[in-house]
Amino acid sequence: MTLASHVRTLGRGPGRSRSLTQSEAHEAMTQMLSGDAAPESIGALLMLLRMKGEVADEIAGFVAAAQDNLPALPSIDLDWSSYAAGRTRGLPWLLLSAKLVAMNGHRVLIHGWNGADPAIRTGLADAEIPLVEYMNDIAPALDAHSIAYAPLEILHPALFHLLGLREKFGLRSCINTVCRMLNPARAAASVQGVFHPPYRELQQDAAAKLGWRNLTIIKGGGGEFERTPSKPVAGFGLREHLMWEQNFAPLITETTRLSDGPASDTTLRGLWDGSTTDMFAQNIVIGTAALALDTLGDGDALNTAHSLWDARRAR
Repeated sequence: MTLASHVRTLGRGPGRSRSLTQSEAHEAMTQMLSGDAAPESIGALLMLLRMKGEVADEIAGFVAAAQDNLPALPSIDLDWSSYAAGRTRGLPWLLLSAKLVAMNGHRVLIHGWNGADPAIRTGLADAEIPLVEYMNDIAPALDAHSIAYAPLEILHPALFHLLGLREKFGLRSCINTVCRMLNPARAAASVQGVFHPPYRELQQDAAAKLGWRNLTIIKGGGGEFERTPSKPVAGFGLREHLMWEQNFAPLITETTRLSDGPASDTTLRGLWDGSTTDMFAQNIVIGTAALALDTLGDGDALNTAHSLWDARRAR
């Protein structure tokens, strides 16, 4: 079956078109990643999905095909996706949160692409998180640091190409959601941020169809997995394969936007090494780490995150 046949399924018109099944979506993504599909068909399929609105079966099929297109990766405990553009947020405090989780003995793989925004890639050096340049660098980085950042263009060049079509379309496509859900090492726990709240349920449902075990999705700062400590946060996802939702109370009483909270002179390195004190930024880091630890099954995640923060410079 050609990609054009899947375009026809989506675009026959009112009363005749329908969504793709999970197996059809898997086949369509396999063709798009192969490099053999006509670019016109790829563009038509992705834009028809955008107009229709993708469903969980389609996302699950696309994700499974994208995973099948990857080589075997070393075992990790926590998958952490980072695909927001960062226009509505400040520094990437989430990097320090991920580092706290790694300090607790969990192997963490961050993967992502953030468009023209350099904040995440620049922040890696300040957070002392290794940025891998080749696939073979992932295992040594994890063995040495328990954490690594794998750029999508290195991790999955074919998927990166599809994501880059956004510049030609002028619109996002469902590939953004597929990237967030890539979970390249097939970890048992994953954390994801979204900018638009409806995607929380979509990704939750797709993960359930894929048989994932533990997942937390939040509407985070700029679309990243990063919580605002002055607001309640609604978590969606899975716990031990079952649908899960939980509301988390604010950590502080002041009402402040994420991008306005930390002082302008607070840096990732300064906050980590203690040369700068910024309680708002500190609560972003601790609160985000707590959500990740909860995903990993820590029954006292917030207290664990506080203890890790207090002990960070002794390690």
